[in-house]
Amino acid sequence: MITLKKLPFGKVRVTFSVEKDQFPGATSVVGCFNDWTPGSIVLRGRSNGRKSASVTLPSGSVLSFRYLSEGGHWSDDPAVADRDDRGNPRIAV
Repeated sequence: MITLKKLPFGKVRVTFSVEKDQFPGATSVVGCFNDWTPGSIVLRGRSNGRKSASVTLPSGSVLSFRYLSEGGHWSDDPAVADRDDRGNPRIAV
């Protein structure tokens, strides 16, 4: 699940959230916003039974992303239907 929150100065907070046991082990979100760098944005366990992480981006950005879990397991967000030219999930914020 992805949520967006408008912030001042033309920014948007994008929160990536998954069920705590949806992906095995440590999971990070990687994408064009962090140069596809594994481990730089790790989903953290929350008290509501989910894991999540947020990034702040300029409003109007289009971002491609995927989830990367331990053992090199790549996953897509099933709620995101739009894809970029490489097949990665893509959203506009």
